[in-house]
Amino acid sequence: MTTDLTDRYGAPSRWGRPATVTLAVVLAVVGLGWLGWTVWFHTTPAVTSDLVSFEVTSDHEMQARLDVRLGDDDVEASCRLRAFAEDHTPVGEKVFTPVGGTNEVVIRTERRATTVEKLGCTADGQPRPR
Repeated sequence: MTTDLTDRYGAPSRWGRPATVTLAVVLAVVGLGWLGWTVWFHTTPAVTSDLVSFEVTSDHEMQARLDVRLGDDDVEASCRLRAFAEDHTPVGEKVFTPVGGTNEVVIRTERRATTVEKLGCTADGQPRPR
């Protein structure tokens, strides 16, 4: 006795496989588009900065040089530097609005500082300091 499987289980629908392939292609295109946008967004920030040098000028003052690169000329950015004493205690902090290029910044301190840390620069739409 032989039985046909389609008689026993029914025939597969005609639209099942094409619908699955179409859905997979659409999801792949959306996922790759989102991945491309994410990579572009995080590799082209509105503002970036580098601490070039710093110098202790007195017991209550330090001078730091910061290079800032602005994505556009009309970017409203904010940068933050922090000065530390020899015992690693923060003794001063400076928040300023930079210009594109080199920025000479004077940081007032409570007592003699030995180092400066660049906390980074942020802009509208860029909450992560760079």
